[in-house]
Amino acid sequence: MTSIATPSQDIEFATRDRISTLQLERLQWSLLHAYTNVPHYRKAFDDAGVHPSDLKDLSDLAKFPFTAKADLRANYPFGMFAVPQEKVSRIHASSGTTGRPTVVGYTANDISNWADLIARSLRAGGVKPSDKVHVAYGYGLFTGGLGAHYGAERLGCTVIPMSGGMTDRQIQLIEDFEPDAIMVTPSYMLTIVDAMIKKGIDPSKTSLRTGVFGAEPWTEEMRTELEKQLNMDAVDIYGLSEVMGPGVAMECVDTKDGLHIWEDHFYPEIIDPVTGDVLPDGEEGELVFTSLTKEAMPIIRYRTRDLTRLLPGTARSVRRMQKVTGRTDDMIILRGVNLFPTQIEELILTISALAPQFQCILDRPGRMDELTVRVEARPDASATDHPRSAAELQKLVKNRIGVSVKVDVVAPGALERSLGKARRLIDNRSAL
Repeated sequence: MTSIATPSQDIEFATRDRISTLQLERLQWSLLHAYTNVPHYRKAFDDAGVHPSDLKDLSDLAKFPFTAKADLRANYPFGMFAVPQEKVSRIHASSGTTGRPTVVGYTANDISNWADLIARSLRAGGVKPSDKVHVAYGYGLFTGGLGAHYGAERLGCTVIPMSGGMTDRQIQLIEDFEPDAIMVTPSYMLTIVDAMIKKGIDPSKTSLRTGVFGAEPWTEEMRTELEKQLNMDAVDIYGLSEVMGPGVAMECVDTKDGLHIWEDHFYPEIIDPVTGDVLPDGEEGELVFTSLTKEAMPIIRYRTRDLTRLLPGTARSVRRMQKVTGRTDDMIILRGVNLFPTQIEELILTISALAPQFQCILDRPGRMDELTVRVEARPDASATDHPRSAAELQKLVKNRIGVSVKVDVVAPGALERSLGKARRLIDNRSAL
């Protein structure tokens, strides 16, 4: 295996010709690496009648097959790895809907490149070497915490590895350690702000001057709220574990006009979600990524299901992606936690008094999203059991998925029946 060398940081400001030349060279390497070392890609390429040598131009990538989350799950746990186990330095995984998470692996060089990209992202977002960075993303199999940690250290920052939860402790460390920046989901930042206010602490008077917010979509209105409440710059960071983790793209603090994609490591495409056709820059569609330098687990034309558009670079030469506007599937992101209606269904079916008829109802009564699970009781269940069943489901969702929801147990037959696919998700936020 021949590794791809990392160019100097001036690639951020290189000409488009230089960026395209580098992308073509790296894309040819990545396709061959995947084809040679991953049985899934060899079969997928052969079935599609393409070979890595067919890539003569960047536009030729459209000839190659997509990779979907289902492919990763079908090859669980390590079938997508392109290097032997002794070369894998770390394994991360995302939560799965059916008990099988999507698993990703990293070589030592992958980890180093990832740290470089997070460092590059933080610098673009206004974080400086020697800053103290409070990391409130979760540590563990989730890529957020450790990815942020290594990148901040690579930049030369002092890292405070707080992880998620324990809001009172978060506030204490922000007050006592006086960090310059915080990395956290925007919704949890609002939780911290509300708790500060209840304690009589003015959030705008803390030491925080930069908030690096990711792991969930958030709006310009949310940015305004965060910057007003905290007297800081709020910038967006993008990534997903299947592609690498956080640090695939980053908003620059001096423009805040979309996220610049680090195109020397990731090749982006926008496709029509229905036809799969590649769309020109500027048109909205589904975001697709191909890794250019990943050794342990190259990813070829991965369908992210995120909806956005590609735009020319402004603060950097690399292209920007507009803030993600939604997803093409039914995944719910609630306070930084990904969950699916199928996960809710699995838990409902473990409670004998509840029927499998249910709906997930998303509302935004204030600044934060709330999810209500409306579920029917079984005909033989007593109405007096409804509160107990609701409490049991709430506890299961919290313990298994890690997020708090409301549960409304209704009478048998109360929910509308569908003649086709069940309408599991009702998003009332779209009406706001």
